[in-house]
Amino acid sequence: MELVERLLRGDKRAAAKAISLLEDYDKKAADVLGAIYPHTGKAHIIGITGPTGTGKSTLVFALAKEFRKRDKKVGIIAIDPTSPYTGGALLGDRIRMGNLTLDEGVFIRSMGTRGHAGGTSRATADVIKVLDAMGMQIIFAETAGAGQSEVDIARIAHTSIVVEMPGLGDDIQAMKAGILEIGDIFVVNKADLDGVDSTLANLSLAVEREKPSGWKPKMLLTVATEDKGITDLADLIEEHYDFLKESGTLETERVERAKEELRAALSQHLFLRVLERPELIGEFNNLVQMIAKKEMDPHSAAEKLLGLAGIA
Repeated sequence: MELVERLLRGDKRAAAKAISLLEDYDKKAADVLGAIYPHTGKAHIIGITGPTGTGKSTLVFALAKEFRKRDKKVGIIAIDPTSPYTGGALLGDRIRMGNLTLDEGVFIRSMGTRGHAGGTSRATADVIKVLDAMGMQIIFAETAGAGQSEVDIARIAHTSIVVEMPGLGDDIQAMKAGILEIGDIFVVNKADLDGVDSTLANLSLAVEREKPSGWKPKMLLTVATEDKGITDLADLIEEHYDFLKESGTLETERVERAKEELRAALSQHLFLRVLERPELIGEFNNLVQMIAKKEMDPHSAAEKLLGLAGIA
């Protein structure tokens, strides 16, 4: 397949085309994924999450520049809220990242959540595979900025970075049962603002909790707009990845991630298998109406559809 051959050579246009196929549920996407899959699994995947306004995009921009200095090829997936008019990403992150797009060693893709919960896009994991196969060694996945719901990124990333900023004390307390549990590294960005000490105190419980892998989360201060703390953060990211490899955690997580990917793919294929049959589309719409009217629950409706499709 010419598209795959170009992609494996690092062709950015081929990568963009492959990603579009994935986002559009195109049938060719499965063939592309199957062909590139043996060439994946080499990149360090870094999730960047946290509330809106903490400067995640600026932080990613600064980190990308730092890793380019270290001669690493960098892929960036910037997950934006979906445009209510076009259904696509609002592209704010790509605009903010400016001249990084001119660097041949950097590939940036903005994606809309398209209603997907958890701060990520449905196709995020597959898009990461595209960037991995084209030779990106560091891949950043920046979430949409929904706060506590963004724990999905921990299932995708090797290293999860939670970004906070001074002045979010009450929000941090409210999020401890969710987003703060996934962090491997906690970054207090915009550390030149008032309230840093209070923010560090609110984060203290999160960094004192050792993770099942044995890694104790770390915390540091940055001012991404001035590149302050960025070198130390990049060092810490590399330290965490080395820990995962040396402790055997990376391989354990690889198996768990494969399990999650199979479950997600199974769910998607079952859904598409039902909807590709014209005689079931009408029944699907009828069941939607019944669920909306509380005449049937979603689980019973799903069982009925699967039965009609000959799957149950």
